[in-house]
Amino acid sequence: MNPALSAIVVFAYLAALVFVALRARVARDFDDFSVARRTLPLALIFGSIAATYVGPGFSIGFVGRGFQTGFLFLCAGSAYAVQNILVGLLVAPRLRELKNCCTLGDAIGQKYGWSAQIIAGIISLGLCTGFSAVMIKAGGVVLTDTFGLPPWLSVSLIAVITTSYTAFGGLRASVITDAFHFALFAALLPIVLICAMFFHLKGGPSTFFNEAVAATSYGLKSTSPIQLAGLAVSFLLGETLIPPYANLALASRTSKVSKSGFIIAGIFSIVWFAVMTATGVTARGIVPSNTPEDHVLIELIRTLMPVGGYSLLLVALISIVLSSLDSLLNAGAIVFTEDIIKPLTSLSDRTALLIGRRATVLIAAVAAVSAIWIQSIIDGLLICYGIWAPAILPALIIGLWVRRPRPLAGILSMGVGTITALLFGFVLPASKQIPGIIPALGAALAAYLIGHRFGKIKAGA
Repeated sequence: MNPALSAIVVFAYLAALVFVALRARVARDFDDFSVARRTLPLALIFGSIAATYVGPGFSIGFVGRGFQTGFLFLCAGSAYAVQNILVGLLVAPRLRELKNCCTLGDAIGQKYGWSAQIIAGIISLGLCTGFSAVMIKAGGVVLTDTFGLPPWLSVSLIAVITTSYTAFGGLRASVITDAFHFALFAALLPIVLICAMFFHLKGGPSTFFNEAVAATSYGLKSTSPIQLAGLAVSFLLGETLIPPYANLALASRTSKVSKSGFIIAGIFSIVWFAVMTATGVTARGIVPSNTPEDHVLIELIRTLMPVGGYSLLLVALISIVLSSLDSLLNAGAIVFTEDIIKPLTSLSDRTALLIGRRATVLIAAVAAVSAIWIQSIIDGLLICYGIWAPAILPALIIGLWVRRPRPLAGILSMGVGTITALLFGFVLPASKQIPGIIPALGAALAAYLIGHRFGKIKAGA
């Protein structure tokens, strides 16, 4: 393999991407920047949702966990497919039917008042920054492994390149890029699995079966039932309607498009996770056994592919990093403008657009600094899941279905859910054996019921 040739291919692609973005992907007003004037068709909704989990977080992460624990992680990850389908059936259409909504905070504000909207905005902004840090970490892994760059330089390059066009583009531009990169990545990664299993793995499918049994057995022995249940709950709820997905639901052409996009993406996700897990199992017979989990996919591609194929896959991998990251940065900027600034002061459309662009740069900078400290891509995702689900979902989902939601219920649920998730995630050492998402969800639901009861009494009085 010629590293110089790979570097030329990758950086030529990135330069072309930035040039085209700066020339043609400029949002003219905040409505275009935030929800693409609510005109996105089914193909773009599906492609953008799928690009998120086809992207580096899940692909690198599932390959790494397949390498270590076989198909155990796929069992927990299957809950993600169930989540997408349930969102499509029950939540996304109701969200799309709301008027004058650009964010989840808008929806929560309509149900619980402007105070709840600001709280939801702060939580959403924090989680967008956290998810962005994980994506920047994934992109940094690719550049560091490929070109030997220092980790700080790798994450800085990913952040700067993505920010350079995201700040000027809008949701439509981000979604179009996502769909293109999704198609490229989804076509090329299965080729890696086929090449690995049938042309590089000694013994072929029979060796694959033995490795799968050994790895999965190890995973079952090293994972307690409560930990496995926590993983399943995290995948079921942890990424439900995170801001980029919520923006897609709100930007879809119709409620039917929103519904179908999530359902189709959910069905596809289980197929993709199986392919990535199988790739990790296959890698057990090809790459060194001490390879860190976040580096298994890159090491496998480096081992298998000739120079041309390696360069193409490298471009696909980096481009899908950028697609996942630009969606998160765009969503975070919209949240900051719509849910935190607008409720406090009136803004002209031009001012809102300018604030959104500046927020994009700030979020990227904070995420890049945070990315350096992330130890594992999957662990980083699970931390974000453990906070998002209890902090937002009870108030959001109940609010969409209850006829008269009480403001106190929403505020208490978001506050208690966030605090409990942070305690179990970062403060209580004993909680390492108990996934924090489970007690945090219980606390958030209990707080909602208490707030609803007292709010109802107060209204009656």
